[in-house]
Amino acid sequence: MRAAILEAVGTIPVFGDFKEPDEGDGRTVAEVLAAGLNPVDLMIAAGQMGPVDVPCVVGLEGVARIGDERVYFNGVPWPFGSIAQFAPVDRAEAFPVASDLSPGMAVALGIAGLAAWVPLETRAQLQRGESVLVLGASGMVGQLAVQAAKLLGAGRVVAAARHRETLEMLRERGADEVVQLGAGDDADALRRVAGDGYDVVLDALYGAALEAALPATAMGARAVTVGANAGPAATIPLSSLYGRTLMGHAGMTVPGDVRRAAYERMGRHAVAGELTVDVVSMPLSDIERAWQAQAGGPHRKIVIVP
Repeated sequence: MRAAILEAVGTIPVFGDFKEPDEGDGRTVAEVLAAGLNPVDLMIAAGQMGPVDVPCVVGLEGVARIGDERVYFNGVPWPFGSIAQFAPVDRAEAFPVASDLSPGMAVALGIAGLAAWVPLETRAQLQRGESVLVLGASGMVGQLAVQAAKLLGAGRVVAAARHRETLEMLRERGADEVVQLGAGDDADALRRVAGDGYDVVLDALYGAALEAALPATAMGARAVTVGANAGPAATIPLSSLYGRTLMGHAGMTVPGDVRRAAYERMGRHAVAGELTVDVVSMPLSDIERAWQAQAGGPHRKIVIVP
């Protein structure tokens, strides 16, 4: 089958032929319609998430056809991956995809969408009317988090990131205010638009960005970190945590029924045009160019089509 093959750790996957998966262990060989490319895929291929046995097919998530049904899947047993013509899918763990939802958007609601929606709804337990700050709003998780916060009832949403063009676009997708990080004193910029303080912070950056944001939060605020794009360490004074809760979030720890319910709810909003991101589809044969585009921070969802 056609596939994106990682031949050596730390290299860019190549387009080539790989053995097809077999049925077994409760998995069905499904035809992949679209596969997502995510920052975590690059980290895995670089060996940053643990040892990697090569050769193997890259990719964690995708939308596939099983019979007459389209499903979203995440997690494929080694040496297979989602960026291929076929993938072994655990049908019991897959989520149904609405017939009027595009494969590209269905993929975007997966790893990125769930990392935005679930932390706001179940970890921070966002309440109607609360103020939300999204750090790293120009990435896929951040873009979806801005919209998710509004759909979950936030009274005010502030989007903060470095990429000015994406920030301005987010004004049209629900952001009440934007802050361009890295343009001066981030702590002052975040504080000036905080009003009475942020009740919830959805943080995809960590590092210095979170350090700057916490003093602008309100008493009782909940900050949930879902990524560390600004660095793996932060120096946070104890005074910034008094009366506040700081927590990390990992999708793998969320029960399947919670993820399924969130995915289906996001799908309904996407079909209604209330939740969207820009999707760019690239052919599997262009995996090297797509990989480099993802490494450059595309501010769009890259989807690979076999």
